[in-house]
Amino acid sequence: MRRFEMRVVVAAVVAAMGLSGSVCSAQGQAEVGAKTLDSVKVMMLSDIHFDPFHDPAKVAQLITTPASGWDAVLAEPSATQAADFAALQTSCKAKGVDTPYVLLKSSLKAERDVEPKPLFVTVSGDLMAHQFDCKFFQLAGAKATAADYSAFAAKTVEFVALELRQTFVGVPVYLALGNNDSGCKDYAEDENSAYLQADAKSFAGDALDKKNGAAIASEFSSLGDYSIVLPSPMQHARLIVLQDIFESKKFTNCAGKSDESSAAAQIAWLHTQLAAAKAAHEHVWVMAHIPPGIDAYSTFSKGANVCSGAAPVMFLGSTQLVDTLTEFAGTVSLGLFGHTHMDEMKLFHASAGDGVVAVKLVPSITPVNGNNPAFTVAQVDPRTATLVDYSVYAASNKTGVGTTWAEEYRYSKTYGLPDYSVASVKTLMAEFLADKAGASDVSHAYQNFYFVGDPGVSGNLKAAAMRLVWPGYACSMTESGEDGFRACVCPAK
Repeated sequence: MRRFEMRVVVAAVVAAMGLSGSVCSAQGQAEVGAKTLDSVKVMMLSDIHFDPFHDPAKVAQLITTPASGWDAVLAEPSATQAADFAALQTSCKAKGVDTPYVLLKSSLKAERDVEPKPLFVTVSGDLMAHQFDCKFFQLAGAKATAADYSAFAAKTVEFVALELRQTFVGVPVYLALGNNDSGCKDYAEDENSAYLQADAKSFAGDALDKKNGAAIASEFSSLGDYSIVLPSPMQHARLIVLQDIFESKKFTNCAGKSDESSAAAQIAWLHTQLAAAKAAHEHVWVMAHIPPGIDAYSTFSKGANVCSGAAPVMFLGSTQLVDTLTEFAGTVSLGLFGHTHMDEMKLFHASAGDGVVAVKLVPSITPVNGNNPAFTVAQVDPRTATLVDYSVYAASNKTGVGTTWAEEYRYSKTYGLPDYSVASVKTLMAEFLADKAGASDVSHAYQNFYFVGDPGVSGNLKAAAMRLVWPGYACSMTESGEDGFRACVCPAK
């Protein structure tokens, strides 16, 4: 969703930073190898941001064509595609290019080539392009209604889900909605909307299993949430999915009015689900789009002086999501999010008590923020639902034309840790926090891979820019609340 332009800090960078080599130890590799013998593969995607308006001349036909027929419409570009799209971008003041059809196809082929039969696929939100409402009403004509918009938005989500289902035949696909995934506008939705009802029908089919499909169909249309049992050989494992825009401080209903009741209902539902999972001795993954906690980029780029009392920028409107997850820290094996488009790690700590949850932010398919498209292939222990290892695969360019995809890095080889458990991530975070200069091998690795797919001068500049704010960024990885973040960032008096 967000623009990671780095203008504020890049100006201060005077020399590019090189990345030192792999920092894994032989012992770490052996430990990882021993633990992954029985692991299962999971495909993790986020922030696809498919743009059905990339070829504006095709939009009228897409409106009247079912999602199952979109491939035939989009297969060949119009003669005026480039000029039409440039004009639309200017009209809607778009600051980047989201995922066009050719890049979507390239990413799907690469995902299938790397791992043709994962146990399941996760997509942590934002299936629709930025400026979706502006582009639709620009191209659909003056007679287009709010209902027309909702229907086209739902059909776009259906198309992306269908493409994933056809890519991974017989594999369940579990999708979350993000802030751009709306039947009316960014960060807005109504409970039980026609858009959510349409998405519920699509997502229920993508789950494949009839029991899970029924759960999605019955739960999703209210707030975009659902809870399903993960497939065998996962043991006593559950996935809980939230549409957490309702908890964002930017959220309004489709009429533009603030409404905190939806967030309260969502947290209450989540608490009930986690309590039931704990009673059943289940291992749970919780997936949503917007990560709770500190928005480090916005905090630093806006120059917020938290040590002088300024409030850091928060992703959500409260810490309730973190508090709920950490209350059930022994049940929640992993938090899975997206939104920033970057490859990130976090730990959620309880504001009261000692609960800790390991969290992974999945990098984006869209290159809109300047990063190259990427996807993640994870290895998971089916007995505990622990994320054992993962590899990030990055595209060679941002277009999908002549694009090759290759492994950018593997977690175990880069960090020398046996898994992505709370204990291992705590170890890594302690190293990050202790490295105030951001100069260690592991800090350099994180800085370099955070902004996916740019190993050249530009990528090194971005990594070096991040190094300048490293102490504060490291604090945002481990502190989700304002007081804890300030205590971490500011020198003790």
